[in-house]
Amino acid sequence: MTQRPLRILIIDENAVRAAILEEGLRVTNDENGEAPEIHHIRDMANLLARISAVDPDVILIDLENPNRATLEQMFQVSRLARRPVAMFVDKSDSATVQAAIDACVSAYVVDGLRKERVRSILDVTISRFQAFDRLQSELRQAKSALEDRKIIEQAKAILMQQRGCSESDAYVLLRRTAMNQNRKLAELARSLVAAAALLRPGADHE
Repeated sequence: MTQRPLRILIIDENAVRAAILEEGLRVTNDENGEAPEIHHIRDMANLLARISAVDPDVILIDLENPNRATLEQMFQVSRLARRPVAMFVDKSDSATVQAAIDACVSAYVVDGLRKERVRSILDVTISRFQAFDRLQSELRQAKSALEDRKIIEQAKAILMQQRGCSESDAYVLLRRTAMNQNRKLAELARSLVAAAALLRPGADHE
């Protein structure tokens, strides 16, 4: 199956500045040696819907001298787009830089719009996004594993109390039942804990 070229979306109301970005991108080939597919948005109306329609792999936003309202709109785009985002501005301050970081902007470039830099900025943008995405995925997995362990401990405690068995016996029973029902251990544990809560005296009055 042939993969499509890298799809890059440029958001810029200034045609001259957008042309600088595009010129820098035209000498950028992806890992298959293909030139990127470049799209433009030149006004901010219905921005999220139009970004969704393009479905870009990377978003380059050039804001020149943005006001606070425009910056916040672009930060919102970065938070919701879940794509590598590079933002070019002419001037900035520490508070705005921090806001860009909080908005998950992968590269925030101040006074750096030169075609010779576009390739390296694009590479950094993608690399940073991928690294952050991996970290987020690992954190989600760790959180899920911790929640699973907690619910399994609760289910074991219920079995130990109701059956008068040891912790190891309760775990073996849970594991065997999960295998027999072709269910995940944590899924079975959640069902057991939920059922125990329903059967607890006075549960219908809580």
